Amino acid sequence: MDYIVNTPCGILRGCQGRVPGTAAYKGIRYATAGRWEYPKQVTSWEGVYDATSYGNCSYQPRAFCSEENNPKKFFYYNEFRKGNSYTYSEDCLFLNVFAPKNAAKGDKLPVIVYFHGGSFTGGSGHEKHFDGPVWPAKGVIGVTVNYRLGPLGFLCLPELKEEAGKTGNYGLYDQLTALSWIKDNISAFGGDSENISLMGQSAGAMSIQLHCLSPLGEGLFHKAVMCSGSGVSRLMNYAPAERSYNFWKSVMSMAGCENLEEFRALSPERLFEVWQKAKKEVKGGGVAAFPCIDGELVVGNGVDILKAGHHKKIPYMCGSTSEDFGSPMLYAMAKKWCDAQEVPSFTWLFDRQLPGDDKGAWHSSDLWYWFGTLENCWRPMEEKDYAISGQMSDYLTNFAKYGDPNGAGLPRWESGGKGSMRIGEGETGMGKVSRLKLWHSLFTSKSVGE
Repeated sequence: MDYIVNTPCGILRGCQGRVPGTAAYKGIRYATAGRWEYPKQVTSWEGVYDATSYGNCSYQPRAFCSEENNPKKFFYYNEFRKGNSYTYSEDCLFLNVFAPKNAAKGDKLPVIVYFHGGSFTGGSGHEKHFDGPVWPAKGVIGVTVNYRLGPLGFLCLPELKEEAGKTGNYGLYDQLTALSWIKDNISAFGGDSENISLMGQSAGAMSIQLHCLSPLGEGLFHKAVMCSGSGVSRLMNYAPAERSYNFWKSVMSMAGCENLEEFRALSPERLFEVWQKAKKEVKGGGVAAFPCIDGELVVGNGVDILKAGHHKKIPYMCGSTSEDFGSPMLYAMAKKWCDAQEVPSFTWLFDRQLPGDDKGAWHSSDLWYWFGTLENCWRPMEEKDYAISGQMSDYLTNFAKYGDPNGAGLPRWESGGKGSMRIGEGETGMGKVSRLKLWHSLFTSKSVGE
């Protein structure tokens, strides 16, 4: 069967999706950008676009070394990437669309757009847990997105500000441009451009939080789901771009580049090598490849923006896991953010102790369940896990459809109040979350983070 879609950009050909009755349109180029240039949206292509294989990922540290032989990286490699192959390039602005195979323009299906995590330095939109979400089988189109990472996505230099009027956050502008492309094209896949939900985890959730606090992006999305990275705090302030100039000047100098032209011509491998070295040796290197206040997309401190009411007033779902990276802080920030909203918003805590090891509900573990991709996982998943995933994907797709996760056959999820939805070891339902237990978990669990 041919999976042909006629978009405003031109015709493209997809393939059968992982889930029966679904189609996958992979590796769609949504924008182009030179090194440290802001993205330009793709509006047309020649011929029939081949969307049957995933596109390039952004260069990242794992592109230049073996994760399998690195004890610090092996856990997440084994969990999400082992057995898969990935291509890396600066030409990496690709997205993937997963839809019901018979979806057509005019169906106005809700859309979930997912931004991956990875500390703004790693990851892609087609790792094993994202490969073929179950959502289209439940009437929701899914989109996963690649964006620029590390020094390619978050470097700041005064020369670049002189050139473009701003500097930094190239990866965030990639995300914003992807949303613009989706807004303009998703109806061709059967989607509703007026019913788009953002979803992300860890750095992806932090990205969404920034889009929700930004004056840009109005009308590009209508709901938000943030896993292990939502909320605002005085401890999570972003610095002005100028604050990292000295660090990036040091990277340029260590690479032997005398000007921006030479720096732009530096090989990606050498750029990442010097950046990794500078992170250890130069003051401020620890958070240099990170979002910054650029004055247009990121305009200030999140606490102040929320207090002034200048955030996106849309429905939210926010939560974390019991053995998360910084579990008590992540849960508290998610709860506080949802409770501060005028629109009904919903919090959760996921505590399923995943079968196969003793790491518990580690950072990112809930993604298998939200995406409904347990079949892609090496773990000896049990009937209970499939039941949990069924509930979670139902809650998620209901939220995408209606701005409310509740639906027939599901335990009632209340917004606000003292409790949160408890999902995992016990029976799914509203309940209190013990902050003391989360603090105990933080200091005693064997969990890992990436």
